[in-house]
Amino acid sequence: MPQLNPAPWLFILLLSWTTILLIFKTKILSSHTLNSTMMTSPLKHQHTPWIWPWT
Repeated sequence: MPQLNPAPWLFILLLSWTTILLIFKTKILSSHTLNSTMMTSPLKHQHTPWIWPWT
């Protein structure tokens, strides 16, 4: 088995992580705009702590 270079794996990991984050952020934004008309304050309170661990 050939010796693996850590650089490409690190790049792949970073790339996948950024895509996951982007997907999450777009999902949050879409749900936020969808529910903003119905409930603005409760959603904003739930919105910030949920996004916090991901950043």
